[in-house]
Amino acid sequence: MMADKQRLVIVDGVRTPFSRMGTVLAHLGADELGRMAVQALLARTGIDPGLVSETIIGCVGQPVDAANVGRVIALRAGIPEHVPAITVHRNCASGAEALSQAYEKMVAGRGEIFVVGGAESMSQYPLAYSYETVLKFGHLMKAKSASAKLKALFRFRFPDFFNPRVALKLGLTDPVCGLNMGQTAELVGREQGITREAQDAFAAASHVKALAARDRFAEEIAPAYIPPDYTSVMTEDNGPREDSVPEKLAKLRTVFERGTGTVTAGNASQITDGAVALLVMSEAKANELGYEPLGFLAAYAYAANDPSRMGLGPVFAIHAAEQLSGYSVDDADLVEINEAFAAQVLACLRCSASEDFARTYLKRTTPVGEIPMEKLNVNGGSIALGHPVGATGARLVLTSLLELRRRDAKRAVVSACVGGGQGMALWLERF
Repeated sequence: MMADKQRLVIVDGVRTPFSRMGTVLAHLGADELGRMAVQALLARTGIDPGLVSETIIGCVGQPVDAANVGRVIALRAGIPEHVPAITVHRNCASGAEALSQAYEKMVAGRGEIFVVGGAESMSQYPLAYSYETVLKFGHLMKAKSASAKLKALFRFRFPDFFNPRVALKLGLTDPVCGLNMGQTAELVGREQGITREAQDAFAAASHVKALAARDRFAEEIAPAYIPPDYTSVMTEDNGPREDSVPEKLAKLRTVFERGTGTVTAGNASQITDGAVALLVMSEAKANELGYEPLGFLAAYAYAANDPSRMGLGPVFAIHAAEQLSGYSVDDADLVEINEAFAAQVLACLRCSASEDFARTYLKRTTPVGEIPMEKLNVNGGSIALGHPVGATGARLVLTSLLELRRRDAKRAVVSACVGGGQGMALWLERF
């Protein structure tokens, strides 16, 4: 449990539908997706926006035309200009970071009511040019005469200077270990003996569970009305597929290691657009305003590990949270491990139950614990729903709390691996 007596409660939350990159929500930036979610949250909860202490939004690929996108989102959603806002970035844990920062601000006496969440438009990650090309454009812009402009143009080498760098690809590649995220999944899958067949079976199960949960997801999704005419509307996630069955997934080519690899587009998380907003506040303030919260943040931890094996971050973080709070996986009624890759989740399950892993990497004598499949990602995960990286952490919180309420259950742990070699784990509890 938290060392202090103040509890941060999650009053309610809402999200946009999650949309595969390049589809329905592709022309909306993170600022507009976030506005939709925050505006829907304000309407759903009826909170006076002027009472909000601060807005905290997770975003990984911030729009270049909306710096500090959390502030842009807050203002456009109707939160008054006197309320400060910040954007936070911890890769795949950014939406969770927004929540834990709200807790830290609360206990520091820096506010009582917060709008937190995450927003990501992965469709709108830009193309970038090399710094060398940018310098050449700079010379061209400074040239005054026609001859000077012509001279500057001749400094360009065609086509070398006009091959764009794909920001999405760069963002999914670790600059320290030199591996992209898919290659790290291949590594942990190979080391832990996770077969292609097991990965495809896990991926297919994610789609089955997500399709079965569509009516439940309606509780957390606000319809997204699509500009410019706002006559079309998106009401549900478009990632889950009925045809994602093991037999069909087995036919997909591997992406990151041809021939010997096991990771495919079908057993990895979908690249997705979406946003999530949560209303959180001190327990005392919730009682004062008459809210009945979904639950409270009971404990949390962030941990670090080898960047080349970043997928194992949840095991490190769940261990770290246990050291701080005393909660073990046996205390959880529900467990979420974000599905960055099927190989990565299955490797986490194996390492969590391993005495050797516990002794070697966690310096403990007992394993973190067995995680029963019937408790894991019960509504599917990012393989089916998609992974808008800045928003996923907040989505896991919202989905888990609503599922705890439906089951009249007590406690959930939500976790994710984090690019760069980190992990996050949040313990959520109902009253």
